[in-house]
Amino acid sequence: MEPVPVPLQDFASHLDPASLPRVLRVCSGVYFEGSVYELSGNECCLSTGDLVKVTHVHLQKVVCENSETGQALELNPNFSGLFSALSSLQSYRTLEELTSAVPPSATQWPIHFKSTERIVTEAGVVPVDQPLRLEAVEVHHGTRYARCVQDSKTQEVVLYLPLSQTGPFRRCKPGAPQTLLQVLQDPAMKDLLFTCPSLPWRSVVLRPQYVLQAVMHMRRTIVKIPSTLEVEVEDVTASSQNIHFIKPLLLSEVLAQGGPYPMSTEILEVPEGPPIFLSPWVGSLRKGQRLCIYGPASPAWQVVASSKSRKVPRYFILSGAYQGKLRRRPREFPTAYDILGALQPGRPLRVVATKDCDGNEEENPEFSFLAVGDRLEVLRQGQVCGTQGQDIDVLICQRLSEEVGEEEEDLEEEEEVEDKEQILLPLYLSGGFVEEVNDGRRYSLADLTAQFSLPCEVKVVAKDSRHPTDPLVSFPGLRLEEKLTEPYLVVGLDSQPEMCFEIPPRWLDLTVAEVAGQPGQVARPLSVTRVEELSEAFYYNLRKLPASKSQAPPPRPPKSKGISERKQSVQSCQEIGVKVRQEDDDVTSQVIGRRQSYPQSEPKAKTLEDLPKDQSNLYSKIPIHKKDLKSKTQTKNSALGMKPKSQSMLGKYPTMSPPLPDPDMDDHDYEEI
Repeated sequence: MEPVPVPLQDFASHLDPASLPRVLRVCSGVYFEGSVYELSGNECCLSTGDLVKVTHVHLQKVVCENSETGQALELNPNFSGLFSALSSLQSYRTLEELTSAVPPSATQWPIHFKSTERIVTEAGVVPVDQPLRLEAVEVHHGTRYARCVQDSKTQEVVLYLPLSQTGPFRRCKPGAPQTLLQVLQDPAMKDLLFTCPSLPWRSVVLRPQYVLQAVMHMRRTIVKIPSTLEVEVEDVTASSQNIHFIKPLLLSEVLAQGGPYPMSTEILEVPEGPPIFLSPWVGSLRKGQRLCIYGPASPAWQVVASSKSRKVPRYFILSGAYQGKLRRRPREFPTAYDILGALQPGRPLRVVATKDCDGNEEENPEFSFLAVGDRLEVLRQGQVCGTQGQDIDVLICQRLSEEVGEEEEDLEEEEEVEDKEQILLPLYLSGGFVEEVNDGRRYSLADLTAQFSLPCEVKVVAKDSRHPTDPLVSFPGLRLEEKLTEPYLVVGLDSQPEMCFEIPPRWLDLTVAEVAGQPGQVARPLSVTRVEELSEAFYYNLRKLPASKSQAPPPRPPKSKGISERKQSVQSCQEIGVKVRQEDDDVTSQVIGRRQSYPQSEPKAKTLEDLPKDQSNLYSKIPIHKKDLKSKTQTKNSALGMKPKSQSMLGKYPTMSPPLPDPDMDDHDYEEI
């Protein structure tokens, strides 16, 4: 039998939930070609010929419509009112009219009816819309009565109502009142009229509205389709048993659902953008390529590394299962703060200074000077008090003597401990240090990351035996930067089963579709690439991740007291210069005033004779010269016992001398006065 197209609303109303899932074909409807309906926040595109696999039907709401006026209101599925089905829309004014409409010999007896008004009898009161069952018509004392039965929860009450009893009365279906959900789930109640005491109308029509959850071709999510969509569909479930609906999956979704593995898939879409890996298999990741997903990689951690060479550096990510052998190399520390990051409890750390460092003895006397070649043993972290009362974080170290042979070191161990000098290195000290390494062991990657903190300098002395083209052996040094914990999937190419690699779904989330597997497929890969080269852009993106962020920057050095004193001396010198210039201007104005008192100009010698004889008072107001000021400053410093800094210290921290008054401003031609 050919399927018949029906409106989607009719299909949903008459659908038996036990028969799901059902496959529908879209026949026709009011829509444009390729139109997009915005359906409950989900986008759905329905076109003629589309196949829809309905998996679930959900009752969204019920529209209750007045059968007489057409007014409507919406009811929630949990509406608490009770409904009774009506046999017809006709109403009867008296019981005699009701019994006359149904012949006694008809099969419709007994008659089920209800009254829309309250009925008062000697036996009691019949409430509104109370179902009654009229069983027969009897005559008592010449009066015709209708023998009716009122059903209650405990017992049946027989009532004798005269046929002249007024209503109005309406015929209804047999049975007790039902809830809204019971009425909608009963197939016999479809397309009937109902009465409900909780509603303001005598008769209503119930129009449920559903939401169909369905699966469509090439849709990753469940599609939600309202039953009110003006689309005609036909049920093709019987002829669609072999139809497989392709559901796209992201690799992240495959990882989250946890199998089953191995899973044969086909690539539907590759993320756009520059490649993050510089490996040969990256070029094989294209649309239509079949992959075999073997499951999550174990262990689920990796190490980011960079090469140490004179050429352009290269960047790699090493799987936790890497089996190459590593040997430690000395680490370099540009600041004392970097040394603190490498310090581990219970593990000695010795460094050698590669640059001259001034420890800023003015801030603390124990901040001593370091020269190139000084050997230090870092003990622990501490705090000292600065000259301004602030706490300064420091490294507590011991200065070691020159290196000696192992035999002499064992014999003179006690004497060497006594000769060690304790010094303090502020964390803000910038210089250069290199680690002393006397470790010739060969570590695996797991042992090295467990015993030492990263970053760490290593040399790959033996390649991974399962990775014949291991590129790490060719580098003179390798810097292990960070340890990341990121789930990977082990993936292989169906066309090249020997090429297996690890893909991080977080950064390379392919869109795939599950397909039938090939016969003879192995459950686990034979070999997996453990080292992947990274692009430079992706390497720096990795270093920006919150899990890969390094420690906070080292603290800024405190402002020394000498700087504040120099500022005060500079300010005092400026004030003295201003005061001297003011006094100099007063003297000059007095002399000019005297010259203006003479009517005629006099020779220079005569002018000098008119000046006061006590010239010491006049010249005492003249400012001192730069040369004299400098000599006095040097004399003062020598008297206080101050010495100039060494040449190395002067080269690193330039000294500041207070600005002196400008000689051009203070020198005058006193011969013209």
